[in-house]
Amino acid sequence: MKHPLVLSILAVILFVSCGKTTQNPFFTEYDTPFQVPPFDRIEEKHYLPAFRQGIQQSTEEIQAIATNPDAPTFANTIEAMERSGKQLTKVSNVFYNLVSAHTNDQMQAIAKEVAPMLSKHRDDILLNPELYARVKAVYEQRSDLDLNSEQLQLVEEYYKMFVRGGADLEGEDREQLRKINEEISVLMVQFGENILKENNRFELVIDKKDDLAGLPDNAIQAAAEAATKRGHKGKWVFTLHKPSLIPFLQYSDRRDLREKMLNAYINRGNNGDELDNKELVKKMVTLRAKRAKLLGYETHAHYVLAENMAKEPSRVYDLLNQLWTPALERARTEAKHLQKMIADQGKDFKLQPWDWWYYAEKLKQERYAIDDKVLRPYFKLENVRQGAFDLATRLYGLTFEERTDIPKYHKEVRVYEVKESNGDHVGILYTDYYPRESKSGGAWMNDYRQQQKLDGEIHPIVTNVFNFPEPTAEQPALLSFDNVQTLFHEFGHALHGLLSDCTYPTLAGTNVPRDFVELPSQIMENWAAEPEVMKSYARHYQTGEPIPDELIERIQKARLFNQGFATVEYLAASFLDMDWHTISTADIQGVHEFERTSLDRIGLIEDDPISFDNAKTIREIERVIYL
Repeated sequence: MKHPLVLSILAVILFVSCGKTTQNPFFTEYDTPFQVPPFDRIEEKHYLPAFRQGIQQSTEEIQAIATNPDAPTFANTIEAMERSGKQLTKVSNVFYNLVSAHTNDQMQAIAKEVAPMLSKHRDDILLNPELYARVKAVYEQRSDLDLNSEQLQLVEEYYKMFVRGGADLEGEDREQLRKINEEISVLMVQFGENILKENNRFELVIDKKDDLAGLPDNAIQAAAEAATKRGHKGKWVFTLHKPSLIPFLQYSDRRDLREKMLNAYINRGNNGDELDNKELVKKMVTLRAKRAKLLGYETHAHYVLAENMAKEPSRVYDLLNQLWTPALERARTEAKHLQKMIADQGKDFKLQPWDWWYYAEKLKQERYAIDDKVLRPYFKLENVRQGAFDLATRLYGLTFEERTDIPKYHKEVRVYEVKESNGDHVGILYTDYYPRESKSGGAWMNDYRQQQKLDGEIHPIVTNVFNFPEPTAEQPALLSFDNVQTLFHEFGHALHGLLSDCTYPTLAGTNVPRDFVELPSQIMENWAAEPEVMKSYARHYQTGEPIPDELIERIQKARLFNQGFATVEYLAASFLDMDWHTISTADIQGVHEFERTSLDRIGLIEDDPISFDNAKTIREIERVIYL
């Protein structure tokens, strides 16, 4: 959750470059349509000056609030803080969105330099005793201030933020907290950079056509184009980016190459080299535990969950344990079916993690006569996107008009103006669909500007970022049904941000408890498989024919296929996350040893062939749990 006290910037500075004087875009009002960021004029050299002066301005604004001689009120303290830091927010929103979606070495270096600066600035605010006294005074008299429900919530959020930020600490404890926060901020940047570099440096180069056996034509074509881009013309290159990795694991007949691909993926950050993340994991977990103790919480999990719906770790473990036994039983049954298929083919090896997707895909075809290769032609990206837009029109009366006059940060990005049915402007939506070396893995929603009404109506600027299969010279971008659900899911988050109706930025958009924020996205995701909705967007990219009812019926029947495995996968990751963050400040012997113990406790070691020496936390658990 971004916060206006930590994310802001300042006005007007000049740079001399190539003999010409150019203005830093962050120091003036954006003169673009709807005041979107002028990506075409923003350069790496603009960020550090903007961060530095943004922090300076925010510091001056906060100091003025803290030393105000008037008695503290909601207006001169809480609302005043909401208005502070606008310049820093402006540069931070652009910078951190691009660090995720379109980074480079310069941006990563800036991120490392800025992280401790922002950590210090946040602590300077939350550990300011005069400011805290004013916030506390407003909080203690909140019931007598005739505040509306949103203002009352804002006061409570500010008070909690200060208390949870260490405002009640004294002396050496305050300095220790500062050091911990600064170190964590730097470690997190390094962790993400290492994963990005690991994603980009691996490539499986294939030079024999026979080694492509089983792979669909679109995956082969994409691999050929990737090879040309990477200097291997005439060959095929497969990478760890999901549109390349997943089809390979699903369809490649070369078991040894599937093993190579999966092991490369699961060992990102676990190769004992300059990109190894194991020590970073230990340091981050230990520092988080120490910070929690300083702030009066038993563990980091207690600290985090106090602000979420679950409230405490025991309730999380209770839920996980309720789900675990039936999920594990179902997954073991699924494993037996896959092992039987291997035996029926006359093979005598034991099912391994790199076999799961391959044989699960074959079993799905056998049981439901449904094949991802048959489905993809009906899920052309542009059609699916329009289907999501049309659904939002039917549900909420929104319209989406593509704009080509609005700056964007990459040529592949598309920009849409979102309007009410009467034509009133709602906000701007950026969409960024394809993987590239400058982009992190996964899919997400974020914002370049949050909705608010504190000083006039401010409309949101929202972004959806994905890593979907790219179009090739022979085909448009064709999605799997999992991709389709992901698009609808993240679009649900985008709608949450776009339809925000709050006065104060701290409470706007997706600034809600973490375990509630998924509700709008889950609602939209579940619409994707509804037959009436699917028929609106699922049309064959060559013939234009809608998806047949028979195929929709097969999709519906197959929805629970492999769900034991999928459920165990995310539950195991959840158990592991909780175990990491319910530790005390005691030293951790090693990442591998800790995770073996954690997974053994829930019954995932035994005689299973997968080696849990490969630390799950440092690479995301991704379809690799064999039972």
